Formats: sequence, structure tokens, C-alpha cells
Amino acid sequence: MLFSRSICNTGIRQFPDLTQIFSMEAHFILELCDNLRMTIIPQNAFQGMNNESLTLKLYKNGFEDIHSHAFNGTKLNELILKDNKNLRRIHNDALRGATGPDVLDISSTALESLPSYGLEAIQVLNATSSYSLKRLPPLDKFSSLLEAVLTYPSHCCAFRNLRTERQNLLFSIFDNFSKECESTMRRPTNEMLDDSNSTLLWSAERKTHSFGTDYESSPYSYSTIFDDSEMAGFDFEYDFCQPKVLTCTPEPDAFNPCEDILGYSFLRVLIWFINILAIAGNFTVLLVLLTSHYKLTVPRFLMCNLSFADFCMGLYLLLIASVDAQTSGQYYNHAIDWQTGGGCSTAGFFTVFASELSVYTLTVITLERWHTITYAMQLDRKLRLRHAVPIMLGGWLFSIGIALLPLFGVSSYMKVSICLPMDIETGLSQAYILLILVLNVVAFVVICACYIKIYIAVQNPELVAANKDTKVAKRMAILIFTDFTCMAPISFFAISAAFKVPLITVTNSKILLVLFYPVNSCANPFLYAIFTKAFRRDFFLLMSKLGCCKSRAELYRMNYFSAYNSNCKNGGAATAPTKASQAFLLLSALEKPYPAPRDKTSHKENLPRVPSYPLQGQL
Repeated sequence: MLFSRSICNTGIRQFPDLTQIFSMEAHFILELCDNLRMTIIPQNAFQGMNNESLTLKLYKNGFEDIHSHAFNGTKLNELILKDNKNLRRIHNDALRGATGPDVLDISSTALESLPSYGLEAIQVLNATSSYSLKRLPPLDKFSSLLEAVLTYPSHCCAFRNLRTERQNLLFSIFDNFSKECESTMRRPTNEMLDDSNSTLLWSAERKTHSFGTDYESSPYSYSTIFDDSEMAGFDFEYDFCQPKVLTCTPEPDAFNPCEDILGYSFLRVLIWFINILAIAGNFTVLLVLLTSHYKLTVPRFLMCNLSFADFCMGLYLLLIASVDAQTSGQYYNHAIDWQTGGGCSTAGFFTVFASELSVYTLTVITLERWHTITYAMQLDRKLRLRHAVPIMLGGWLFSIGIALLPLFGVSSYMKVSICLPMDIETGLSQAYILLILVLNVVAFVVICACYIKIYIAVQNPELVAANKDTKVAKRMAILIFTDFTCMAPISFFAISAAFKVPLITVTNSKILLVLFYPVNSCANPFLYAIFTKAFRRDFFLLMSKLGCCKSRAELYRMNYFSAYNSNCKNGGAATAPTKASQAFLLLSALEKPYPAPRDKTSHKENLPRVPSYPLQGQL
């Protein structure tokens, strides 16, 4: 009797005709290995070889494609296709006409998908080192699966809490009986086995029939209700309360839990509101500033850079929100494509570039305001556009360089679904994260120090009324609070994580991502531009060009010329202002933010022209 057949290490190019082989052996094994010139498995390749169980070990061959009905007419116990490095396709109907297999091994192949038909009988699936297999078929296809050894942890999320078809059938019939199982499982084992007063079916049966002998003949045995195929997988009656559970490896780790990109449902709604606010607000500011007919001043130039950086942050949030909406409920099937593809790398670049450029520009804006007020009397020390351009060019180069490093192996954007550089496995990656965090903290300290100095400079009891002083303080407090709200929580938890002492899970960190991380990007266009009168003037003038809001635009023009004439008349009697009064004059431009007159008045040498966006609404 023929027990097995082996065809290995040959140079044959065509798949051999195996239909002439027939064995009466109950567990016949066919082995084809190391046949590197075989490229396909044709239709009906194994038909008629055996009427019983068949094990096919087809490994380390040159197979590239398995055709439709390739396993037709077989009763497969095991189908081993491992180490076929060039195997990229199994036809959807390759297993049609076959029974089984119970075990499928596709390890170390180039398969990109599994067939949609014939997976129902699989109990063991081995797909280790199958890096091209990024998506799984619908889960209902794996109705009998008990063990899965896969390549990607995210795929195991698909099998979490998945019950096999047999278990679902048993639990549906014994729904009320399963409640007895729950109460029984809470009792000690010896009590469950020895309690003579127990009314449970298996306890009554155990008193009459021992486990090892003839338990199927019991009148209460489940075998009297189900046939042998339905009882497969249950070794004895008590196994009903402890059914076999599907096991899957590798299990998801802390960086990639079994959840969608955003995790929480309320974040999925909130992120749309935030990203639309950030994109619309910053786009409006950019549009108004770039189309304004006023001269491009240093504050305007800096505001354009800040708005662009915050606009990029809005694009990052929009990208994350869009992918989350598309993959909701099935992220496990898209996780690999997303995190290892260009989409996540693009999103990560956008967020790091935008965050660093925004922080850098905020710091430059604050320093520029402090410098303008401190040296208000010294026109030769005034910051001009030719100075601001190289300063911001340095900021752009720095931000781009920092954002590019994870693309070249310093940390990684692929570590988590939200595409932030959270990889700290190497010392260089850890130093990279700490560098970003420390620079952000230093920037916040510089901003706070400058605001305090500005506040001290504008305090002049002779010129500033108490309510004005309070108003300035409140505006400073708002700006510092928004910066603190954005930087403090993220910096605190990120620094602890960088030292490998995480105080928050990735799931909870997504709350920080949506609620705190983009605070500045949403608030900056309003605090630094939209809430200022200068911006509203430019906005209505722009709208008037489009045929809208003409009356409001005309009102702003009238106020501008009225203030211009008033300054001209009072200019001759003006005396040289003190440093404090000059600082307050700059601040008061928030209420009257028009360009100062350019006529030759007696105070021109002492009083510099007020820029169009003084302090950019900071105060």
C-alpha cells in the first residue's frame, strides 16, 4: 500500500500528472519540494489520488500562481505552501470542489490575499513572514478557526472575540443553560465534581459515568443530541462550559491597540470641527494678508508664516479624520497599508513641520514685539523685512529638517496609527524626541518672559487708565494660556514616555491629539489677526472688491482718513514721547490700527510709524 510520495529537487518545468497515482491509505502524504522551475498548479492537479484524508506538502517550489479548482476532488487534511517565495496568487476558486483543509500554512510567501472560498474548514492558519498579506477575507469565512499565527498584530484584532460556527450553534441552543455554566465556574472544582445535590446535567452524569469510560452512552450525554461532526472539538461534556477559544499571535501591543485610528466616538466628531476651524481660519488670514494693498510689513510677513504653519496642522487633522472615517470598524484590515504607506508618512511630516514652524514663528513674533517696544525710540534698531526674511528662512529649514528625520530612520511615523514619531527604541530616536520637546519648552519660557517684559513696559499710571491696564493683562493671559494649554500636557506626557516611563496609553493620548495639540492652530488666526481691527479693515476692503460689504468698507475708509487728518493737525504740537508713552502708543493701535501719516511733521523723528498689525492682537 502506498503511504506517501515525494518529488523533490528536480528540474521539471511542468507540473507532473498525479492523477495516475491512487492510494487506499487513510492519511496519504504527497510531498513536492525544491522544484524551482514549477511555476503553476493547474486545475484538478490532485484529483483521484486518495478517497480519504490527504496531506499536501508543497514547499520551497517556484510556484507563482495556483489556478481555479486546483484541489478539486480532494479531502485535504493539511495544505502546506510555505517558503514558496514567488507565490503571489491563489485563485478564489482554487479550493472549490475540495473538502478542507483543516490546516493551511502560507508562511514566507508573497501572497497578497487569501481565496474567498474554501476557508470555512480551516482550524489552524499559519501566515508568518507573509508581509504582502495586508488584508484578510471577511471574518465569517473563518467559521472553524481555532489557531492563527500571523505576521501583523493588527490582524489578530480581527479575530478577537470571534466564535467558531460550532460554538455559536451550541450557545444558541443552550442559551439558558450557559447561565448555569457561569455559576458553576465560580464554584471550586471539587465541589462541582462531588456535589451530590447538584442538578446540573453533567454532575448527574458524572455520578453514574466516569470520564474515561462510555460517557457517550449516558442518557444525558450531548452526543445523543448532536452528531459526531457537531461534537468535534469537545473532549467531554464538561468542555461545554469551557469551549476551545480561538488563539492568535502576535498579539497587539501598547502602541497599536485593537481600535480605530481615533479610538473614541466623540473624538471622531470633534476632530472634524477642529480641523475645519483651523483650515478655514488660517486660509482666511492668508488670503486677506496676501491680497491686501497695504505694504508687506514685518508683522504681516510673520503672520503669513504663522498662518501657513497652522494651516498645515489643519491638513494633518483632516487627513487623520478622513482615513479614520474610511476605515472605521475595519482598521485592522487597513492598518498595515496606512502605517507603512506614504499616507502616514505625509501626515507625520505635516504635523511635525507645522508644529515646529508654528512654535518658531510664535517665538519670533513675540521677540519682535518685545524688541519694537523696548527700542521704540531707536529707529536704527527697528527690525525690518530684510532681517525677518533670513530669520524665517532659518525656521523653515529647521522645521523641514526635523520633520524629515523620521523618514530617514531617526524615530518613525509608522509606530502608531496617528503617525506621530513615537518610536524611541534607539538612543538616537530617544534624543530626537527629547530635543523637540526641550526646544518647545524653551520657546514657551521665552514667550512668557517677553510678555512679562512687555507688560512692565506698558505700565504707565500717567497715561494708561486702570481698565486699559487690565485689558492688556487679560490679553496677555489669554495668549499665555493658549500656549500653555497646547504645550504643557503634551510635553509632560511625551517627556515621560521618552524616558520609557509612559504615564498615558496611546488610546488616551489621542484625546490630547484632538483636544490640546491643535489648540494654537485654531486660536492663533483669531488671537493674532481676525480679532484685530486692522484685519477686519482689510477683510471688508477685500470683500468690497468682490461686491460685498461695500458700506462697511466705506466706513473703514472714512475712519482711516479721519484719524489720518487728526494726527496731522496734532503733529506740530506734539512733544517727544517717553519710552513708556511710546510703548502705549504702539499698544493703542489695537483700537486704531491704521498706518501713521507719512507727512513731514515735527514729531516724525521721534515717533516711528505704527505698523498695520501692531502686536498682531497679542495684547
